[in-house]
Amino acid sequence: MAIRFKPGTPLLLGATILTEGINFAIFCRHGEKVSLVLFRSGHGDKVFEVELDPAENRTGDIWHIMLCGMDTSLRYGFKVDGPYDPGRGHYFQDNILVDPYARALSGSSNWGEHYERRGRNTPESLFSRRCCIVDDDFDWQGDRPLNIPLQDSIIYELHVRGFTCHESSGVSHPGTFAGIIEKIPYLKKLGITAVELMPVTEFNENENTHIDPMTFRPLKNYWGYSPISFFAPKASYAVCGVNGNQVREFKEMVRALHRAGIEVILDIVFNHTAEGGADGPVYSFRGLDNSVYYLLGAEGEFLNFSGCGNTLNCNHPLVRNLIMDVLRYWVVEMHVDGFRFDLASVLGRDSQGEVLSNPPVVEQIAEDPVLSNTKIIAEAWDAAGLYQVGSFSSHIRWAEWNGRFRDDVRAFTCGKQGTVASLATRIAGSSDLYQQGRQPANSINFVTSHDGFTLMDLVSYNRKHNLANGEENQDGCDHNISWNSGVEGESDDPEIMALRLRRIKTMAVILMLSQGTPMLVAGDEFGRSQLGNNNAYCQDNDLSWLDWRLAEENSGLLSFFRYLITLRKGHRVFRRVDFFSSQGGDDSDIRWQYVRPGQQNWSSECRALGFFLDGGGVNDSDFFIAVNCGPSTLDFILPSAGGPWRQLVDTSAPYGLDCHGEEDALEVAGAMVEAGPMGALVFIAENGKGAG
Repeated sequence: MAIRFKPGTPLLLGATILTEGINFAIFCRHGEKVSLVLFRSGHGDKVFEVELDPAENRTGDIWHIMLCGMDTSLRYGFKVDGPYDPGRGHYFQDNILVDPYARALSGSSNWGEHYERRGRNTPESLFSRRCCIVDDDFDWQGDRPLNIPLQDSIIYELHVRGFTCHESSGVSHPGTFAGIIEKIPYLKKLGITAVELMPVTEFNENENTHIDPMTFRPLKNYWGYSPISFFAPKASYAVCGVNGNQVREFKEMVRALHRAGIEVILDIVFNHTAEGGADGPVYSFRGLDNSVYYLLGAEGEFLNFSGCGNTLNCNHPLVRNLIMDVLRYWVVEMHVDGFRFDLASVLGRDSQGEVLSNPPVVEQIAEDPVLSNTKIIAEAWDAAGLYQVGSFSSHIRWAEWNGRFRDDVRAFTCGKQGTVASLATRIAGSSDLYQQGRQPANSINFVTSHDGFTLMDLVSYNRKHNLANGEENQDGCDHNISWNSGVEGESDDPEIMALRLRRIKTMAVILMLSQGTPMLVAGDEFGRSQLGNNNAYCQDNDLSWLDWRLAEENSGLLSFFRYLITLRKGHRVFRRVDFFSSQGGDDSDIRWQYVRPGQQNWSSECRALGFFLDGGGVNDSDFFIAVNCGPSTLDFILPSAGGPWRQLVDTSAPYGLDCHGEEDALEVAGAMVEAGPMGALVFIAENGKGAG
């Protein structure tokens, strides 16, 4: 192989294709020797290894070299020699290491396949992930960011594989980015504005060591919250995940979604990596410079604020630069529209794990000019008990998964006492949490997410049923705030099923018509169940995959969700930019009541709430919404409006009668309306103030 060497540059981390050759650069501070290793293919033999000369190929802590005349189809990795001294945080061994800046990896193109090589017991023969050299050139055909305002967004969380993997999906390429493209007509008809993709960067789905005790089958790391790389899209989510094609296929998905008016938000995991604790595998960061990349105690032990064995040292300047480079890459080269940061409170810890008052990386993400139009959403807690919902950051840019909204809505719709006042605060946009210059849209409102019960299970189970996870039902949260509606689990009792569906629709009304940014989980709109499993991270099977037959079987529920999404998108009164300036008075934009206008009931025994939304200030119609989660029917008296009230929604009514188009809705005869137990009502009236 006629390869010529040049010193290269330290300014381009990773493998960069330049006119005169390919530049390789990698950070390693404490390593004593660094070698670049080239391979014929993902499983091919080593064809070349060059040890970098510190005198020519090292600038500060960056090792670099340029190879001229190199075939770009070759794979590469790094070897680093140095001390093996865990007490000082060093784990240098004779491993082949993944470049943290690699744009694609080989060794995982087929989901679930084991790629460990057989044969010689050498690092080269056992290494299963090698780095691809990727040309980022792609015809975006004029694609530009959609920049949908957050208050106008409706987020749809989904798992790339699980969304179309089931045979009922009807797609040509199940479980892939291309499968999502095939489902765009469904997404458009549903009406959501953004998909939030669970982790799409490389992870090892085979790392789970548990066995399903009922089927005796090995379980997977299905969700993927265990990153090996932050840049590389998962090859097995591509139709042809070899030679870097996964990068192109991801871009094709983004381009197609954008054409349909749908944004792409990535669930990204910066709190830990797949290398786990001291006994975990060495893929990349640990073998390159463990003491820099991870939070370590005084004796070199891994500090575990993630619950996964290690914690990334996010506020170290080097790691902070890596995080920023990752985010910019996904926005600039991959055209994504936003990020949801898993266990984001880890981003607020210093090198000793202490909580910082103004974490540098949190501020830097918010202030970065490249990311200025990018949605940034924090899961504002971590696995060590730090809970920062409402206090993660005071910066206007940061939105948060509002766990308080989830818990308060669940408690109210279970019929629990002492929940009405909290529910009202959530409906109004959670101003108790998102003041200091922030807005209702900073609250990402959700009732369910990938983590926990589905919406159907929330009304069908009192407790988790996680035995299939192989952990003796010890995994998963016990604080579900759920009620099974009278029978635990599946039921064919028509009264039980009617109650469950009514409660689901009532929760949907609250979710979609509250101030803030709503998020729902794929499949909830047509009643998907996980049979009470509230931690299906390991279930790569029918339990987790979307069964699209339910979209037909529960077509009435699906139509109801579509209706509510359309209603929200059609009326600014549900998508206010600012908080209500006052609440309760006759001139307020929101007026609370119990069963009679002007009469409020904030007692712990109260289980019902009505509220009037004056749309005149935002050039919209007036609305009255009543929710009754008590055991008996309640008669509400409608407040006065500029025009006659017309009923849009009654969640107690059967499908076909539970919602009405605004043109078809009939005027209400009289001032009194009936809200059934666990039901919700929605009314509209023109106010004579330019509403329409």
